[in-house]
Amino acid sequence: MLQFNIKGDNIEVTPAIRDHIEKKVEKIERYFPEGTNAHAMVYLKAINNSQSKVEITIPMKNLTLRAEERHDELYAAVDLIVGKLERQIRKYKTKVNRKFRDREPMGQAFANYENGANGDVEDDTEEDFTIVRTKQFDLKPMDEEEAVLQMNMLGHNFFVFTDAETNDTNIVYKRKDGSYGLIETSSS
Repeated sequence: MLQFNIKGDNIEVTPAIRDHIEKKVEKIERYFPEGTNAHAMVYLKAINNSQSKVEITIPMKNLTLRAEERHDELYAAVDLIVGKLERQIRKYKTKVNRKFRDREPMGQAFANYENGANGDVEDDTEEDFTIVRTKQFDLKPMDEEEAVLQMNMLGHNFFVFTDAETNDTNIVYKRKDGSYGLIETSSS
């Protein structure tokens, strides 16, 4: 069962908007195993009064679904984002069918699901996850600012480093809006 947390930035979340989001996103519940409780975090943002941005994140035990969509119409963005989430689920299901069927209970539930009431399964094209290049390098202890500088000097959009204070492996990355993000890992 999906529970919703809907927040708006520069946009009022009206009952009509809330109802539309809940009705559309609840459609993906059919892919979940019986008794699955998930929390859908929905973030709406009005951009320059001409475009809407919708972000939906659904963290689950073995899978996190996340999609983002920008569109001139908020309702159209919600419709498009549901399609993205369904494609993510089908992609995960295909991966599970291929690799993890016997190991993951959540994976088995996704793998056993048949699309549609009549049992028709959509034709999913499998992506080839072939690794074409491998790099090895030593992680140098540094702070986040130095990591961002290193990333920019290399012209990359992410950089892996060892945090000088915690000795944990962290990642800095450049976001679509040009700002920076930090992913912190922990040894525990």
